[in-house]
Amino acid sequence: MSERLDMADDITVAEAAAWLARLQGPMRSPTVEDAFKAWLAESDANARAYARVADTWEIIPAAARSNAARSNSPVSSRHPRRYVLTAAASIAIMLVFAGFAWFQLRSPVYQTSFGEIKSVTLSDGTRVTLNADTRLRVLYRKNERSVRLERGEAVFDDVENPQRPFVVQAGGYQVRALGTVFDVYRAPKHLDVTLIKGRVDVSRNAPAGGKAVSVPTMLSPGERLVIRADGHTALDHPSLETISAWQRGQVVFNDVPLAQAISQINRYGGTPIRVADPALEQVRVSGVFPIRDPEKFAHAISSLRHLRVVRSRNSIVIVR
Repeated sequence: MSERLDMADDITVAEAAAWLARLQGPMRSPTVEDAFKAWLAESDANARAYARVADTWEIIPAAARSNAARSNSPVSSRHPRRYVLTAAASIAIMLVFAGFAWFQLRSPVYQTSFGEIKSVTLSDGTRVTLNADTRLRVLYRKNERSVRLERGEAVFDDVENPQRPFVVQAGGYQVRALGTVFDVYRAPKHLDVTLIKGRVDVSRNAPAGGKAVSVPTMLSPGERLVIRADGHTALDHPSLETISAWQRGQVVFNDVPLAQAISQINRYGGTPIRVADPALEQVRVSGVFPIRDPEKFAHAISSLRHLRVVRSRNSIVIVR
């Protein structure tokens, strides 16, 4: 499954590179621009891929201008701008076939599997702790230290550098920090940003060619911003002990649906839990549980809610 997803990602980046070539080349027209906008609006993946290719493009025009300046051909001297655009477009097209591999080399990826938690130190000294089933891509540039949280949850302890702000991209939003400790959780239906220390600003990613649009939200220590898939936001003050419990091998639930609790527990590996009756998914769950003992969790919940646990060959089933 992971290989298929990576291949789909590669194809999307190749498409983005092709669009970049069209937009930077001599064949650009209003029709091409309209088609590009339609492609860009098809999915967040397209927008992310184009942003990645555009980052790479930043270093290309200078090289193309340098080649044009060195050339003594009549064509380049009569039409220097056309020569630059053609050379730049040609280089952009090469990204489709060879540049992506180079881009990947300068964009290290850190990820964890189900049940795995690990800490890494980035090239600037920023420390990142990744929760289970998390994928993070590093996209550091000259003027900005940017990372993209593609899925899962991570705690960032960034090194202060006013000349190169630290930014986390996730789910169409960006979290800008400076000498800060904060937690970002990218779930399928919501994005949570919890500030532990310092200060962060959360804003919506910029549309193509535009500026970032602030939510606007400037968080204070102890605050959590929850952004739902429909764009609605909520601000609360969760217990930081609860937020960081997974780093201590625990998970804390406070009156959450059983389905949500099971989803969290299953992230940490072991025999997966499921419920036999969909109606049980809405049973409310509270308590502190070890993340690596799903059977203990299932028995505790069943005991509290007068349910029963049945062990099958491949799963732990909670039944009435």
